[in-house]
Amino acid sequence: MPTKSPRLKRIQTVAVAFLTVAGIVNYLDRSTLSIANHSVAQELHLNASEMGLLLSAFSLAYAFAQLPVGALLDRFGSRVMLGLGMLVWSVAQVTGGFIQTLNHFLIARVVLGVAEAPLFPAGAKVIHEWFAVRERGGPTGTFISSSTIAPMIAPPLLTVLMLSFGWRPMFVIMGVLGVLVSIGWYAVYRNRDQVALSADETAWLEDGAKEPPRAKGISFAEWGMLLKLRNTWGMIFGFMGVIYMVWLYLTWLPGYLEKERHLSIAHTGWLVAIPYVFGTIGMAGSGFIADYLLKRGVAPIRSRKWPVCVGLIGAAAFTVPAAYTPSTALAITYVSLAMFFVNLASGSAWALVSIAAPRHLVASLGSMQNFGGYLGGSFAPVITGIVVDQTHSFVNALLISAAIAFAAAFVYLFVVKEVKPDDATHAAAAQTT
Repeated sequence: MPTKSPRLKRIQTVAVAFLTVAGIVNYLDRSTLSIANHSVAQELHLNASEMGLLLSAFSLAYAFAQLPVGALLDRFGSRVMLGLGMLVWSVAQVTGGFIQTLNHFLIARVVLGVAEAPLFPAGAKVIHEWFAVRERGGPTGTFISSSTIAPMIAPPLLTVLMLSFGWRPMFVIMGVLGVLVSIGWYAVYRNRDQVALSADETAWLEDGAKEPPRAKGISFAEWGMLLKLRNTWGMIFGFMGVIYMVWLYLTWLPGYLEKERHLSIAHTGWLVAIPYVFGTIGMAGSGFIADYLLKRGVAPIRSRKWPVCVGLIGAAAFTVPAAYTPSTALAITYVSLAMFFVNLASGSAWALVSIAAPRHLVASLGSMQNFGGYLGGSFAPVITGIVVDQTHSFVNALLISAAIAFAAAFVYLFVVKEVKPDDATHAAAAQTT
């Protein structure tokens, strides 16, 4: 068996490190509005329903941008698309610091959502290109853990920035940071087809499953072929349940602690970090669990699918008591455990993408899954805002989230199946050679 060269190890380390940093910046930028929820609502005179609409503007734009961005990633590569996306979303973030009206804020959040769309499909593509199938779970879990590391550090970090300088300078500072990261990514990273690999390096990456050579880019027929597969639809609808709960907690957890538990902004900033510590453990561990199951002989799809199902059921199971307990300490405990499980599901879902399609279609499949997830997730802030306005409580909003997560587990369990060698994605790959 070929050995991994020092150059290949270096490329892998740099790629995962940059993806993780980009993911942290991505989620910090998403979190700014959640952290500034109360301050923005007061200054712009917004009620909970209007704030829910503002929070959902990002996720809805993010969802619909997934469909074209996946095909663009598979055509132009992660270096250009992710670098450009980071630059644009960072400029939109800076702009948010100068907004004076709800309508203008909505536009800025839409641009932020569209520009952030390439990140996770790009990450799935990078990992598929630079890691053999037997080692993709670990780096996927590491990269995807950025989506919990950032919300973990965001409350204390962004709260300090906001209390020290105001919410507007907080937006500007985070935007400038993103511009710097985008420049670094484009300067350092190279797509696989831009690097002259040795025979041993190629053999290591292909791991005995060489894909035929093909022209750059994908055809519309290949992209459409993915929509004929049951796995694609299972991943689209199943991921809705994952992101609905993720987005509910990301957008409303600070507001929940302030309104439902009557905590101050300063205390909320620190307490919100606790559930994301558990979320990070669940996310980072998801990839290693998948790799472990694969090494133990579990079939590739099942090694990813089973942790998704366990994660969704666990998240639902702990969200229900979080809704009813009168104790703030127990509420934080239950939410923390729910965050562990839902992020176990999220990381495993992205590990699933990296093995469910050939290399030139990974970003497209990842973007379709993310489209479904954030299309469903975009309803979480709005529904939560409406429920809170009508009932003056978060109980029903949390119960709705638990029910959706439970249903999503069954979608993954019964719809997503093992990939067969003659599946349409592989047939499409062969037809284009």
